[in-house]
Amino acid sequence: QQISRMLMKLFQRARLEKPGQVDPRAAEFTLSLLVAMYDRSGTGYIKARSAAAALISLSGDTLLAKYRAFFWFYAVPDEKETLITRSALRSLLTDLNQIPAIVGEGCTLSCVEIAVHDCFHGVLNAAIVEEKFLSWLRSEPAVLLWLPTCYRLSASEMVSHQARCR
Repeated sequence: QQISRMLMKLFQRARLEKPGQVDPRAAEFTLSLLVAMYDRSGTGYIKARSAAAALISLSGDTLLAKYRAFFWFYAVPDEKETLITRSALRSLLTDLNQIPAIVGEGCTLSCVEIAVHDCFHGVLNAAIVEEKFLSWLRSEPAVLLWLPTCYRLSASEMVSHQARCR
């Protein structure tokens, strides 16, 4: 119910900002998608962080903005800085993997483990800083290849050329 209310507010604001461009049932559709991805057993409970990860990944923001948001939602504050741990990265990747999984394209848990290992390759600490995390994401790891691909497809929809073809 909390996520439903939040989505209603979110899409109401979006309708005000972009009149005629937001489907009146967008909140309902988005909630159905989140439930299908994160509440397959029908408990009526979805982790807020999982829902946030999905909404961030499906937003129209830039890839860098999405990557930074992922970091801040999953990272933990340390004495001096904010870091993302292996288990937090594992949670993020597992949550994000539910998006392609809903259309039968998700990867196995071993893909997630390989990605975590790859991100922490050569790291001696238990956690990494934002810059290392962003650098790894910019390398387009296989487990998340769908995210930059979807972004590029979305961005290319807005391109128009002033050329005529015969």
